[in-house]
Amino acid sequence: MTEKLSESGRETLLAPLYATGWELDAEKDVLKKTFKFEDFTEAFAFMTRAALWAEKWDHHPDWSNGYNKVTVKLTTHDVGGVTALDAKLARKMDQILA
Repeated sequence: MTEKLSESGRETLLAPLYATGWELDAEKDVLKKTFKFEDFTEAFAFMTRAALWAEKWDHHPDWSNGYNKVTVKLTTHDVGGVTALDAKLARKMDQILA
């Protein structure tokens, strides 16, 4: 079973994500980021590519799309907070854009 990240785990896994624009909502224990694109098509294409990885890993984000923006919130609902799986999906989302 997946476990919430410890303080040292958070420092190790989340610090690199902060450098790419991810933020931690400590109150809700959720990683969040808003991705901005040229238009709706690019935003939707990003969501499609990310969805394939989310499905493969059986870890689905809470997200919304408004024209050229995709707002993502990652948390592992089963354990009530951020886990290594959330960090893994966040890294993959960043890699999709690279």
